[in-house]
Amino acid sequence: MKIGSLEIIGLPLFLAPMEDVTDPPFRKICRELGADVVVTEFISSEGLIRDVAGSLKKLEFSADERPVGIQIFGNNVEAMINAARVAASAAPDFIDLNFGCPVRKIVNKGGGAALLQDLPLLLQITGAVVKSVEVPVTVKTRLGWDERSKPIVDLALKLQDAGIAALTIHGRTRAQLYGGKADWTLIGEVKNHPSIHIPIIGNGDVTDGPSAKAMLDQTGVDGIMIGRASVGNPWIFREVHHYLATGNTLPSPGMDERLRVCRQHLETSVAWKGEITALLEMRRHYSHYFSGLPNFKPFRMRLMTTVSLGEVNGILDDIARQYCP
Repeated sequence: MKIGSLEIIGLPLFLAPMEDVTDPPFRKICRELGADVVVTEFISSEGLIRDVAGSLKKLEFSADERPVGIQIFGNNVEAMINAARVAASAAPDFIDLNFGCPVRKIVNKGGGAALLQDLPLLLQITGAVVKSVEVPVTVKTRLGWDERSKPIVDLALKLQDAGIAALTIHGRTRAQLYGGKADWTLIGEVKNHPSIHIPIIGNGDVTDGPSAKAMLDQTGVDGIMIGRASVGNPWIFREVHHYLATGNTLPSPGMDERLRVCRQHLETSVAWKGEITALLEMRRHYSHYFSGLPNFKPFRMRLMTTVSLGEVNGILDDIARQYCP
């Protein structure tokens, strides 16, 4: 699979961009555990061109995260052009345009999936950004706005004509948010359209090896992007690769490994963003890091309420004493 000059052997697994999740500490862990390509949290174009510190910090990545894409969002052509140039100055492997985020605070500002209601503007932004930077430009979007509007096949052809290097399709409409079941049918129609020659990456409801194989068998996609199923479960990339290669399911990681990776994630997050922010954002990961453990609720409640790194490390020590042989 090629994205511009970036070539990836085999079927690549992508870590999806997720706000307050896909920061450098988590991206690095996912790369170590089998993710082939990672993408930053989505970054506001307006924040980048106004030198907002939080937006600029999201551009940071290390060499061992590569290949890495920087994702930006917005609905103003000039702002997106300028933001793409700022992003390109960080030398990512590609820049991704977010036309799929369904959350209200993004859509209400005209960004993300809101552009699916204004396809001419979406295409204008895409073409302008492609022409403004030297790095490859990709797009992530959804099937359409709602059940009555799913223009993804025609849109994919027009995006390809606009010069994008790859397209990721989430198999839901904006109206679905993250509910219901992802529909991979139209992803397959795009991938197998005789006029499509750019890589197509499938996204939505891939939660393990069997579901990844099902998507691949149904659609023939060139790559698979995994989002929410990776939260607190970076091993999913290792497991999917193993299943696709062998047809067998790997055992779940043992407690020693769960604790080691959780501690690594916690420590690197604190170093990167500070103790309070890191502790608050880590809360979304804890239940998944320790899923399936009997009688874990008291530990989970303690992890979800403490705002002290020392206390969290003490709780992790208690978990080790309780569950490690």
